[in-house]
Amino acid sequence: MGRKIPMWQCLLVILVMVGLLMWSILVDDGGEPHVALILAAAFAAIIAGINGWKWAYLEQAILASINRTMQACIILAIVGGMIASWMAAGTIPSMMYFGIKVISPKIFLLTSCILCSIVSLATGSSWSTAGSMGVALIGVGVALGFPEAMTAGAVVSGAYFGDKMSPLSDTTNLAPAMAGANLFDHIKHMIYTTGTSMVIALVAYAVMGFMYSSNNTPDMSTLDEIMEFIKNSSKVSILALIPPVFVICAVALKLPAIPALIGGVFIGVPFMFWNKAAVESAQGLSLKNCIFTTLNNGIELAVVPEDASLIIEKLGSLLSCEGIQGMFWTISIILFAMCFGGIVDATGVMGTFAGLLLKVAKGRGGLVLATEFSCLVVNAICCDQYLSLVIPGRMFKEAFEDMKLAPKNLSRCLEDSGTITSNFFGWNTCGATMRNFLGVDSGYIPYAILNWVNPLVSIIFGYTGITMTEMTDEEYAKVLEEREREKAEALKALEA
Repeated sequence: MGRKIPMWQCLLVILVMVGLLMWSILVDDGGEPHVALILAAAFAAIIAGINGWKWAYLEQAILASINRTMQACIILAIVGGMIASWMAAGTIPSMMYFGIKVISPKIFLLTSCILCSIVSLATGSSWSTAGSMGVALIGVGVALGFPEAMTAGAVVSGAYFGDKMSPLSDTTNLAPAMAGANLFDHIKHMIYTTGTSMVIALVAYAVMGFMYSSNNTPDMSTLDEIMEFIKNSSKVSILALIPPVFVICAVALKLPAIPALIGGVFIGVPFMFWNKAAVESAQGLSLKNCIFTTLNNGIELAVVPEDASLIIEKLGSLLSCEGIQGMFWTISIILFAMCFGGIVDATGVMGTFAGLLLKVAKGRGGLVLATEFSCLVVNAICCDQYLSLVIPGRMFKEAFEDMKLAPKNLSRCLEDSGTITSNFFGWNTCGATMRNFLGVDSGYIPYAILNWVNPLVSIIFGYTGITMTEMTDEEYAKVLEEREREKAEALKALEA
């Protein structure tokens, strides 16, 4: 263990990290943040070393940080295989085809948000929702003439609403655990802020969909051309929708996420035999010899004619994927980001900033604002959604208790900012994942209405006191007793 790093050095670490990322994204052609993240981690390690922190300790902190993301990395790789399986099986093309056929352009954004929220609520995973339903809806949106960023925003809003409100979600369980709240009390308490934000988002999507479709009415002949292109590229069938139904049911029945997703991968394999011509043309092999190759390396279903329209070219690119291997660009970002995040967390850099926020937080509203802001900052700097719940949760727990605010207020604040803003940053685990799955850049953020409205609603509730529940005298007395017990145990441990 080293000494406390001075504030100016903490600030320098953050500025170097931000500067390197800005250089890689805005100046360097291509915008690859990997090297910037590892250089930022190296600089943070140098500053830590100057202050007496041993490399062995920093290395363990990095490995612990990476270990926290291993489940996410495994899920990413599995979802890559699942997308390839469903693409080759005709599942995603069928979802596109029936979506174009059934969904009215005027309510497309509204419907997209609602569908993704339902799937995410059932599975507890915004990632799985974006990687399956989201991919299909991007294709439907392209066919209906909607910008990909607009569709992606509706997908992300719905996916994160369901993720936040699902008792199956890891973040929905982590937030109350950090605050000392009950899981279902936490979910019920989020209805006020997240529910209000969702209503605002749905109204906005209804208005946006109506206005955009009125000004950009899709040509029916173009829609017919698109649907014919999809049918020629893949076998379209209602039966091809069995794999996603299986995954939703499996996770809803509380089967762990990883086994459920693996099941989703391999339940799609038999349906590949329906799509034999597409698989053979993509791989140049007989179907029985290329199943594993397809899952690993992906598939390109559609052969786009040279004289094809721009919309057909775009749709052709959406009818292809890179399989498991295509996810390792994102996984490598996560690993490098965790190198930096592990160092700044273990050396107290983030704790220093959180302590500063506690000094300036005045009153109930100021405390909520400080909590929400710190969650946003941790998402940007530590690059990990879980740390954005853990670090502010640890730092602000006693402050909420001192104001006699029930633990569910803190857990709600953590989710209203920590969970919901994690996808705003392309180097964050969630931001990299959403961009990879949906094939968009940061342009979707203004359209992810729920994700930026929710923190604002939470802050307004904090200042006005709406639904900010206070502890009873008995509950507060128990909190004080627990603090004394923890102090006594810590003293015993030091004496031993």
